[in-house]
Formats: sequence, structure tokens, C-alpha cells
Amino acid sequence: MKHTTQNTPPSMRVPTHWTPEQALAALECLHAMREAIWALYGPQAQQAWRDQLMPDRGPLDFDPDLPF
Repeated sequence: MKHTTQNTPPSMRVPTHWTPEQALAALECLHAMREAIWALYGPQAQQAWRDQLMPDRGPLDFDPDLPF
């Protein structure tokens, strides 16, 4: 299988010469790191993600006389 990295930023390029076992080892390492980070920062990371997706714009305008 041909792997292309031409559109991948240099900081994210993965070696194309790895064996399947090496690729699996890297994935297992990333999975373990993700679990450790989630255990320490899960709620804070979720809030940071929410803040990026929906920045605080203050309360919505509310007019009780408008129909639902």
C-alpha cells in the first residue's frame, strides 16, 4: 500500500517504513497517553473544547412577550 504524506504538516508525518508491529506499538502508546491525559484533565479539556466551539457571548436576548 502506498502512503502519501505530501499534504501532511511536517510535524505530523509518520514514518512510512514502519512494520505493522511498530505502528501498533505507536498506537498503543498514544492510547495509553490519551487515557492518562484524560484521567488528569478530562473535565478541563472538555470545557476548553466547549469554549472553542461556542465562545461565551453572554446571555441570549430574551423577550417573554415573543411567542414560543
